[in-house]
Amino acid sequence: MEIDLNFNNEYLLDEIVNIPTSYFENSKVKKLDNVKVVGKIYYDVEDNLAADVEISGEMMIEDDISLEEIPYSFDIKYDDILEENLKNDQNRLDLFEFLWENIVLEVPLKFTKVTNLSEFHGDGWKLISEEDSQLENNPFSELLKNFDKKE
Repeated sequence: MEIDLNFNNEYLLDEIVNIPTSYFENSKVKKLDNVKVVGKIYYDVEDNLAADVEISGEMMIEDDISLEEIPYSFDIKYDDILEENLKNDQNRLDLFEFLWENIVLEVPLKFTKVTNLSEFHGDGWKLISEEDSQLENNPFSELLKNFDKKE
């Protein structure tokens, strides 16, 4: 969705936007629909293209442990100049690109809702917490002691 920037004072936004999957196919985001965008795009006193918008919605992201899709809400307030988001011809703004550049900053690097790690086990392996790893007998602990010795 592109916005023609040949407007007089401001371009008002009050939209529900569905971001195309091509924007997030190589990220942790699995679904990003019904993004609410409210605000305005305008030219400031120095004739810079600026935006004052609120972007909110819910994305589906993959749980880092269970690999389930989990809803993750976001609410972004953006009030800044948009020069880097302009198309080459300088009179069109790609709204999807602008939205995705701001939403991607809200995607957590690590995210899980799993509280019971004992559910995750298999033939000869089990998932343990960081605290449990300190308590368990580590088969490499003797080897690690040798590395810590100073000659």
